[in-house]
Amino acid sequence: MTPDDPRTAAAHALRDLNHAFVAGDPDDATLVSFRDAVLAAAAVIDAAPNRDRMARMQASFGPAGFPATNVSSGFEDRAVGGIANPTGVDLAVRFEGEEVVADLRLRRAFEGAPGRAHGGIVAAAFDDVTGFVIGMVNEPAFTGELTVRYVAPVPVEAPLELRARLEGRERRKLFITGEVRHEGEIVATCRAIYITVDPARFAGTPDPR
Repeated sequence: MTPDDPRTAAAHALRDLNHAFVAGDPDDATLVSFRDAVLAAAAVIDAAPNRDRMARMQASFGPAGFPATNVSSGFEDRAVGGIANPTGVDLAVRFEGEEVVADLRLRRAFEGAPGRAHGGIVAAAFDDVTGFVIGMVNEPAFTGELTVRYVAPVPVEAPLELRARLEGRERRKLFITGEVRHEGEIVATCRAIYITVDPARFAGTPDPR
């Protein structure tokens, strides 16, 4: 379903274009015509005012030091999971008790070996979704370490479920684990260590000290 917000809808269309390009094999004349159209469109976007994501995030900060999770805040422009980012992964996040759950599908542009998702994009999906656990505990933090184990091939163009939760903490370290399932079977797992930071430092906000 295409979102109603114009920026999000445009990003959705561009993601469709990216995956269609990788999956398709048009003739050279079509590719040349396509190149010219894309360059013309890129020139239009380049001529538009610069979008200052940092300023948007800083302006939307709440009391806990987190930006609002919407397009106007710049949060949905983020890499990997941002719905307003045309290079992102198609995923939908929800919360079930103490777990973050994401439904996702890794499409053709993320293919590594034939039929299998590239390991790097699987790791990136883990990094994005485990970040939502930080929101659950209301403590700004950055990824300090992310270890991924590939248990079985992660298929492209197939429904996947990613779950993550907080396992424990030690001072500023937050220990988070997660797994990806396909048809109920675990295909990849991760262990992440996030390092908490002062809210004033999150996303570059000025330090009042």
